[in-house]
Amino acid sequence: MTATERAPREPLPLPRSIEPDARRSVALLVGIAAIVAFVALRLVVASGGHRPLPIDVWWRDLMLASVNDPLIALAWIPGIVGGTLGMIIVGLVIILLFLWRRRPWDAVTLAAAMVAVVAIGAPMAAIIARARPESSLAESVATSFPSGHTAVATTAAVVLGLLLRHGYVWALGSLWVILMMWSRTYLRAHWLSDVIAGMLEGVVVATLVWCVVEAVRDRRAARSTDLTTTDPLTTDTPTERPTGA
Repeated sequence: MTATERAPREPLPLPRSIEPDARRSVALLVGIAAIVAFVALRLVVASGGHRPLPIDVWWRDLMLASVNDPLIALAWIPGIVGGTLGMIIVGLVIILLFLWRRRPWDAVTLAAAMVAVVAIGAPMAAIIARARPESSLAESVATSFPSGHTAVATTAAVVLGLLLRHGYVWALGSLWVILMMWSRTYLRAHWLSDVIAGMLEGVVVATLVWCVVEAVRDRRAARSTDLTTTDPLTTDTPTERPTGA
């Protein structure tokens, strides 16, 4: 090989496919539908002066008819695990697992969604200031609508389902959300409409945050791809053939 010859350099691998995730449009539509449903429920509750709806009263009476100590103990499990301290611990563990598995974008998605749902839901509940059911076993502050526990549980379930892409993750997440909704109403911490609103809030936050992070990932991947393809060090240059070759 002459001094003017240079061996072609292997191009760098692309960081990730820049093909948009086909699920993004579906997630976006679900998020928009959940926004519409949440606003509609909010207007219905407000039109009644924030008093319990007929379905709220029916569900409360149904829960009261089945009150017993074992079920109360069971209802406290999601209440504690899904509380502020519990979700901080669980959330940090999952985020660290994502980082350990070298999935930083998944860690960012979950962290951003968890922060967003609390930042949106807590002030909203304080402003609306809907009274909780009488003789609540768990809460007393008038921040009933929407249910923060349910919103956080739904956010975590939907985000993990979108990130991990396994049917069993969606199944377990759905069971966790249903258990949380039952727990909050069984302990009379919320009306049924509160936990439905919390579920809708969680769906909105989870889907929209996931869509935003995915769009950012695709844009960064496209930019990295452009830099890779235009870098002269990654482009094969013509070489001179030795005379008589």
